[in-house]
Amino acid sequence: MFGFGHAVWWSRLAQPTMHTWTPGERMLHWVEKALPPDDPEPKALACDGVLLRATPTMPEQLWLRFATGQPVRALTLQFLAWCYDRLAALDKRALLLVWDHASWHTSQLVQTWLRAPNHHVKQTGGGVRVVACRLPSKSPWLNPIEPKWVHGKRAVVEPTRVLTAQEVAERVCAYDGCAHEAHLAISEKAA
Repeated sequence: MFGFGHAVWWSRLAQPTMHTWTPGERMLHWVEKALPPDDPEPKALACDGVLLRATPTMPEQLWLRFATGQPVRALTLQFLAWCYDRLAALDKRALLLVWDHASWHTSQLVQTWLRAPNHHVKQTGGGVRVVACRLPSKSPWLNPIEPKWVHGKRAVVEPTRVLTAQEVAERVCAYDGCAHEAHLAISEKAA
C-alpha cells in the first residue's frame, strides 16, 4: 500500500476561508464563535489520518482516528498500530508511508516502533512492513491528504453555532466516508 499520513486539528470555533456568491445586495456574514464558560469540551480535536492510494483490488481510502489531547508520539504509536492491524487484516504485505517532519513522527520512540514490524517480517516472513518516507520541510502541496483537510473543514462547518466535539468528529467521518472509531487517548500521567 502507498499512503500519505498527516495530523490535523479540527476546530470547533474557527471558520475556514470560503468564497461564496449571494444574490443582489445581500451579504453573507460569518458569526464569530465563542465557547460558553461552562463548556467542558476542547476547542479543537486532534486527528491522525492516512490517505491510502487505490490499488487494483482496493479503491482509495482515507483512514481517520481522532485523539483526546495533543498529537504526541504516544498517540502516533496507537495510530500506527491501528493502521498496521487493519492492513494485516486486509492481507497487505507493506505500507510505504509518506509524511512530514512533525516532531511526533521523527521521535526515537516512533522510529523504534517502525523498525519492529520490519524486523518481524524479516524473521518470520509474515506481517506488514512499514517504510516511512519524509516529505521535504514546508512542502504541504506534495501531500495529497492536505486538500482533503481543506475541503473537509469547509464541508463540516456550521456558520451560526458551535458544534460539539462529537458532532465535529461524526461530520468529518461522514464527509470522508469512514467509520467513526473510538478516540485515541493516553493517560494523564503519560502525557
